[in-house]
Amino acid sequence: MSERIRVVVAKPGLDGHDRGAKVVARALRDAGMEVIYTGLHQTPEQIVETALQEDADVVGLSVLSGAHMTLFPRVIELLKERDAEDVVVFGGGIVPEADIAKLHEMGVAKVFTPGATTTEIVEWVRQNVSSAEPAEA
Repeated sequence: MSERIRVVVAKPGLDGHDRGAKVVARALRDAGMEVIYTGLHQTPEQIVETALQEDADVVGLSVLSGAHMTLFPRVIELLKERDAEDVVVFGGGIVPEADIAKLHEMGVAKVFTPGATTTEIVEWVRQNVSSAEPAEA
């Protein structure tokens, strides 16, 4: 029996628009991953705690409020403090092109911007999460 990828999908900060996060969560679930959606208005501390409690392989953050340069790095920092640097962090939302390279330097593995398809996101997670299911024989 193969281990399923465990994904925490989170909406950090005060952003109240979660339709995109829910669409991504459902697509990952429909692709066979175990998905934990944290709901709105989560602090970075709550997100990291959930990731640790759920033994997540990956955390997907969705920010539309413009607070990505504060919230994404804080999640990365807290994961490092808790010796969970192996948890892959990706993000999505309204992120200016100029900020994407900075976020990569800070440890965000991938940033999906508007127009990214759920298929693209699912495939990226499968290819970039170390505990991904083994290929079929």
